[in-house]
Amino acid sequence: MRILVTGAAGFIGFHTAAHLLERGDEVVGIDNLNDYYDVSLKEARLDELRHRNGFRFIRLDLADRAGMADVFRREQFQRVVHLAAQAGVRYSLENPFAYLDSNLAGFMTVLEGCRHTEVEHLVYASSSSVYGANTTMPFSVHDNVDHPISLYAATKKANELLAHSYSHLYRIPTTGLRFFTVYGPWGRPDMAAFLFTRAIFEGRPINVFNNGAMQRDFTYIDDIVEGVLRTLDRVAEPDPDWSGDIAAPATSSAPYRIYNIGNNAPEQLDHFITVLEQCIGKKAVRNNLAMQPGDVLATAADVSDLSRDVGFAPNTSIEVGLRRFVDWYREYYKL
Repeated sequence: MRILVTGAAGFIGFHTAAHLLERGDEVVGIDNLNDYYDVSLKEARLDELRHRNGFRFIRLDLADRAGMADVFRREQFQRVVHLAAQAGVRYSLENPFAYLDSNLAGFMTVLEGCRHTEVEHLVYASSSSVYGANTTMPFSVHDNVDHPISLYAATKKANELLAHSYSHLYRIPTTGLRFFTVYGPWGRPDMAAFLFTRAIFEGRPINVFNNGAMQRDFTYIDDIVEGVLRTLDRVAEPDPDWSGDIAAPATSSAPYRIYNIGNNAPEQLDHFITVLEQCIGKKAVRNNLAMQPGDVLATAADVSDLSRDVGFAPNTSIEVGLRRFVDWYREYYKL
């Protein structure tokens, strides 16, 4: 198939594109290569993809309506994996308009492209952050998610609503994936595994929020991508049992699905740091801080729907995943 991957220079986008190429699909990657984090890392990911048959890259901002419309018309994609977004909860406190431009205006150009070129299936990135003020664990796609506590979360919830509108109005099959704390080789420098690893190697303190008394459903990148591809191959369909009287939030009378995609095994942040110290062979200097605005105490994914529908079964422990990440980090930075 010819598949569009937006955010192809990003962490999950890079790995998704690589796996699609490995199985023989043709991939067109789009990214604007913004400087939210180290652009050289994004370029290095693209260099890896350019060495593989079937990959083409287009540098383009998703908010460019005419440019995006032209790409969709010219390429006639069969399926789309939309992973581009302005990421980060904390950065949304500093630069809120970046989230509106990328996560809302950018998503609209993707939806319009899918509408006008009759794309078979759109799979897009949502986020565990949509659960916001929810405290029931594990988080379930059958729970209400109307109380986001960050602008980033609000834009991801908005993406789900926009996708449903297009699925209902134009019968575009859409599937939203709520990602839970993804880590692994080629990861994002603003995420915990990368931040902590860099600081420990450099002998700098690591910032540990809420004194480490937090839980995250850390999910290894290969498990995530396996779930993305399985979902992409299972085109969303209307739920024949859906009723407006009950209005189940994860399905619809339209071809629309929402899934959690996580490890289904949350870990204490303290344990995560301990395992990382063992992989590096050096103790961290901890700078204990209070909770940050927009953060939540715990995340835990109920992935039963995704497991039932596509056989999703994450199996990478943090002991294995962090070892692979640290090995990649040493090699990439020639330590």
